[in-house]
This record gives sequence, structure tokens and C-alpha cells, in this order.
Amino acid sequence: GFSTSSVRPPAFPDRRVTTSLCAMPVRKVALLTAGGLAPCLSSAVGGLIEKYTAVDPEIEIIGYLNGYHGLLLGNSVPVTPEVRENAALLHKFGGSPIGNSRVKLTNVDDCVKRGLVQPGQDPLKVAADQLTKDGVDVLHTIGGDDTNTTAADLAAFLHENGYELTVVGLPKTIDNDVVPIKQSLGAWTAAEQGSIFAQNIIAEHTSNPRMLIIHEVMGRNCGWLTAATAVKYREWLDTQQWNPGIGLDRRGWDIHGVYVPEMGFDIAAEAERLRAVMDEVGCVNIFLSEGAGVAEIVAEMQARGEEVGRDAFGHVKLDTINPGQWFGKQFAAMLNAEKTMVWKSGYFARSAAANDEDLALIKQCTDLAVDAALRGESGVTGQDEDAGDELRVIEFPRIRGGKPFDIDQPWFEELLSGIGQAKGSKEHVEH
Repeated sequence: GFSTSSVRPPAFPDRRVTTSLCAMPVRKVALLTAGGLAPCLSSAVGGLIEKYTAVDPEIEIIGYLNGYHGLLLGNSVPVTPEVRENAALLHKFGGSPIGNSRVKLTNVDDCVKRGLVQPGQDPLKVAADQLTKDGVDVLHTIGGDDTNTTAADLAAFLHENGYELTVVGLPKTIDNDVVPIKQSLGAWTAAEQGSIFAQNIIAEHTSNPRMLIIHEVMGRNCGWLTAATAVKYREWLDTQQWNPGIGLDRRGWDIHGVYVPEMGFDIAAEAERLRAVMDEVGCVNIFLSEGAGVAEIVAEMQARGEEVGRDAFGHVKLDTINPGQWFGKQFAAMLNAEKTMVWKSGYFARSAAANDEDLALIKQCTDLAVDAALRGESGVTGQDEDAGDELRVIEFPRIRGGKPFDIDQPWFEELLSGIGQAKGSKEHVEH
């Protein structure tokens, strides 16, 4: 369930939309990273610099600082010979060396409010003028669906106004929910790091009788990361030795419930099952997607007249509604928990350096991205699920977010079976 595919696909119809009629000489390349962090950004920047240096060290490279924020303000840094020489060091770190932000170029009001453009200005034109001024031939955007669809908007605007720019994106999101990409960069590492986080915080079940521990994992609309993190954690459990006579019992360290946005469940029935676990084991440990139950929580808040915060893309600001706390309150009462702890692994997991599996995928994607840029082909590099998982340049119009996690996958069904949880339907969550 977690490995890349090398299956060669059947012939795939060419529906490519590019911003270049033919390959033009590439003299200057710009990089930007945007959206939330993921364990691939630093490595992807390093990989692109390494590939361009190997192909043609005369190609100039700049990095726009803090994504589209820096592009609008004209803030960039040059990739100097010294930076090129030490580009491999970027593979060892998390975060982004050139910084991130969440900016939507078509959200004019937000751009004006943040001082990125003046009233009356079109952010797309401001960005286009800056790229023109900087003489950029190729723009590489490293981000999720919002980042890359914004890049597509920008490329289309430039094309309509007579300036041909090749835009090649790389798919970044720990949610692994970009359509039609099989595996987004950084997601494997985030699952592994979430497991490491859980290995410590679940020890807290020994700090008090009748403990309820909720591990809230990032995943706005998609439960893949929660499920993958739970699998990685249980793989770690399988490597441990136990001493139940003195209380070192796997049952207390195990996961007792996994809840994702795509899987409905009857909270009363689950509480009855978990109450039996609490009575027998003395604790309950839950892995919860941060997006699970959001619709219900938002409805409750709005019914109370509370304002629901949203970002520039219209997404609910999950840190302001605290799904883990909401679920903790619901379950604690029904389980007669004496103490409840809610832990969020998101920032810990998303800020890590890429692991070996992600490093290999990042290199494949960055190498292809440079090859595509040099031939004037725009799109997003990734494993195309509609083409037998072939690694190819995917057309921008086909990129979108919100890909649901398939709860019918055998590895997820095996996970639920292993913890004694019935798989819920694909209906809405019942409360």
C-alpha cells in the first residue's frame, strides 16, 4: 500500500496544455515553495539546483522568498556558485530554505489586505510583470493543489498577454490528496514521523487511570495520513518485546480506534466498544484525522453564532476549531475517562527532513521537472493514476485537491481488523 509503482501504462491520450508553442532557450529559472510545510521542500529545491547545474551550470536560478508573497513583492535570492556547490546539504533538512506562504493570486481582496498589491491592481498582472522584469523563462512551483492551480492561473494569464512562460510544478502535500497523483512528495515521511511522535505520547497512558489519548493527525479532507501513520506505528509495535507481568503490555500501547473523514461511524456504538477496552486495559488510544467531524463542529459553532475562521483559499482554519478536543469531549463522557489528552503531531511531522523513500521519489520528480522545463512542457510531475501510475508531466487542468482516501484498500481493512474496529460506511459521520 505504500510503495511506488513501476508498471508501464497503456498508451495515454495527449491532453497536454502548455504555455510554450515550442521549446525556447532557457536562460533563467525561478523556484518557489508555497502552502504548508512538507518533508520534501528543502530536498526538492536542492534537487532542482543539482539537476540544472549538471545539465547547464550557465542557467541562472533565483528563488522567490516565501512563495507567491515574494513574487508579488519582487523579493528573491540568487542561487550563487557557492549555493550550487552545497545544494546536496538541502536534502538533510526539513522546512523550506526559501520560505513559504499561503497566497492565492486570484483572491484580490486578500492580496490587498496583506499589502502584497495596491488597491486596483490585479495580483496576476503584478506577478506577471515581476516575472517579465526578472527575465524568468521557467517557474518551478513546489506545493499542493492550491499552489499548482495558482501557477496554472498565472501561466494562462501570461500566455493570454503574450509572454510565454513554462511552469512546472512538483506535488507537495502530506495529506496525499492531489488528483490524479498517486503519491505526493513528503507524505511517506510524514507518516513515519507521526509514528515516532506517537511512540512517545502514547506512553502517557501510564500517567493516570482510565486515560483517553487522542492523537490528532493532519488531513483536512483526506484520511490517508492518519491511516498510514497508524500502520507505521503498529509496525513499530511489532518490533517491540513486552513484559505484561509488570504492566508493559502491548494492549495499553496499541491503537484502539482510527477515524478518518471518509468513514462514517456511529459514535454511540463506538463508545460502547471502546468502553469495554477502557474497562479491560485501563486506557484508550485513538488516531484521528483533523478533518473528521469538521462539518458537524462548524455547524455547532455557527448555531452558537461563533465565527469560523477561513484562510485565503476559503478553507476552515482547523487550528481554531480543535477537532481533537471536540472528539475528546464526546468520548470522554461516554467512556468515563478520568483524564483526556489530545496531541497534535502535524507540525512535528510536516517539518521533518525527507526519508530515503521520499528522497528517491523527489529525485525522480525533480529530474523530470527539469527535463520538461527544458523542452517547454508545463504541468505537474507525478505518478499519474489515470495512466497506470506512470511518472509523467500531468496537465494543469487535471490537477485538483480533495482526493478522498480509499477506505476499501486491503491494507486499511487489515489495520482496522487488527485493532478490532469495524469499517464504517462511506456515509457522513453519525453523531
